[in-house]
Amino acid sequence: MNVRIVDFPETKIAAIEHCGSPDAEHQTARRLIEWRIANRVPPERHRTFGIHYTDPRTTPPERHRVDFGVEFESEIPPNPHGVIAKVIPAGRCALARHLGSREFNTTAVELFEVWLPQSGEQLRDFPMFFHYVNVGPSVKEHEMVTDVYLPLR
Repeated sequence: MNVRIVDFPETKIAAIEHCGSPDAEHQTARRLIEWRIANRVPPERHRTFGIHYTDPRTTPPERHRVDFGVEFESEIPPNPHGVIAKVIPAGRCALARHLGSREFNTTAVELFEVWLPQSGEQLRDFPMFFHYVNVGPSVKEHEMVTDVYLPLR
């Protein structure tokens, strides 16, 4: 695994919050996709993110929490999809790239459980987040590219 330390810039996103079973994440993400289509926010011009507040391996399904978002600078009026404005804060991050399925991100696990304890780095007060580099119905599972960011002090 290749890990780099980067300075991630503050990024405003249009986000949808998912609270509950990881099995229902697809339904939540679908609402964000519908909002993207209705507001002409294509993935080719607006990066897609996931902010993971809990670890689905250790968190009871009813307490699982993740935000799905898309880079978006404009105001977000109330909408039937439940999309709201949020910010991914600027700061130092460990960055590693994951290739393949997003269902179980082995790179995220290795970054947190192996690299972090050996690195001498400390976490800052923001959860791990993912940049889904390529998204859409035409992206096959083995072609998926995900950048994993671990916020550091």
